[in-house]
Amino acid sequence: MARLVDCVVLNEKSEGLGAPPYPGQLGKRIYETVSKEGWKKWLERLVTIINENQLTTGDPASNEPIEQHMLGFLFGEGDLGQLPPGFTTQRKK
Repeated sequence: MARLVDCVVLNEKSEGLGAPPYPGQLGKRIYETVSKEGWKKWLERLVTIINENQLTTGDPASNEPIEQHMLGFLFGEGDLGQLPPGFTTQRKK
């Protein structure tokens, strides 16, 4: 039986992650309150954030802004995490 969480991203009960996807207390918080689908949505947004802000996950200096965007996207904390003004995604047909 799948573990269900009240997902803060989807605003509904959904299948939870199998393990904390991030270290420390933030990882535990994500594990307890973000679903698999909610985490997938964050990873999609992360690609945009990395590209638009020219960040790299291999650079320790990028960790802080990525974490701030994560908090904004997942939990609505702070001013980051949303798409840049005027940004639209283009989907392939």
